[in-house]
Amino acid sequence: MTAVPSGSAAPVATHRPHALGRVRLGDPVVAVWLAALAVTLVGWIVVVMDGGEFMTRSTVTGILQNSVALGLVAVGQSVVILTGSLDLSVAYLVSLGTLVAAEMMESGSVLTAVLAVLALSAAVGLANGLIVTGLKVNAFIATLGMAFILRGYIEDTYTGPAGHVPASFRRLGYDRIGFVPVSVLLLLAVAVVAWLITRRTRVGHHMYATGGDEHAARLSGVRTGRTVVLAHVLCSLCVGAAALFLAARLGAGAPWAGTDARYDLESIAAVVLGGTALAGGRGGVTGTLGGVLVLSVLDSIFNQLSVDPFFKNVVRGVVIIAAVALYARPRSDRAAGRPRRAGRGRVKPGGAPGLPGQEQSA
Repeated sequence: MTAVPSGSAAPVATHRPHALGRVRLGDPVVAVWLAALAVTLVGWIVVVMDGGEFMTRSTVTGILQNSVALGLVAVGQSVVILTGSLDLSVAYLVSLGTLVAAEMMESGSVLTAVLAVLALSAAVGLANGLIVTGLKVNAFIATLGMAFILRGYIEDTYTGPAGHVPASFRRLGYDRIGFVPVSVLLLLAVAVVAWLITRRTRVGHHMYATGGDEHAARLSGVRTGRTVVLAHVLCSLCVGAAALFLAARLGAGAPWAGTDARYDLESIAAVVLGGTALAGGRGGVTGTLGGVLVLSVLDSIFNQLSVDPFFKNVVRGVVIIAAVALYARPRSDRAAGRPRRAGRGRVKPGGAPGLPGQEQSA
């Protein structure tokens, strides 16, 4: 009687280590962080051969500093993309957020300004989510329309920098602990909160389920509309945090703060580099931070080498396309070699979601 269990357990014991090793090697999160390391080493060599210095305290500090604003926006963008949606209004929301923050800090308290920027951001995210879910407008069109609305208001109201940020708040943009900017702690705090929400809560499981298969998630009891709206609100709150950081860096509000840096497309590029699928349901915040680091290191290398901006964009485009191609090939090969089964059970954050069995009783 004991021969059957022992015989059935043997294949499991021998197969598990192989499966874990395969998953780790093909994990986009591991790949993007290895890519960041490789880009840093190659950049170091190239810059030294050109007669410059790369791995200095000032260079590392600059890379980390330049990663904060993009990182905050990209973290929010990754949350909304996980649900299969998108937000193209982030660049103009960043600009408007810096203006509101600086003007309110000039005439009122810092705390009031911070709360006002976060409230404005949440309101914009709520509007985006309701337009997408309530009016059934494609997320690309809905958030592009919101971007035009914000742009029209900014261009009609402001002709240049406005407001003033007090020195006490500007410390957020300039203070350091050793060579690490204090603002990096803000980015890490926001990223940890987003990671906990997406990976350790029921709402996060709903986000993966909605992005993986919205119809199946709805049949499983997931309120997909509410999930998408919440994702848009969280995305805009991250954008509000980026606006506050940029206001601290600039010392005033700037109508071009978000658009000149192209945070809309740059954030999507970082998310894609981090292995998050634009269709939703796969990826996460950890990979997005790796994508942000890759872009920041590339910018630092190009600046030190005085690379032509046109060639810089060409290289960035090639990197993004190559990353997406590498991420897509293993999944397509597995899908071709293994038949798809319906109703697999639990949603696994970061993997391809099936029917969220743990939410069926909700």
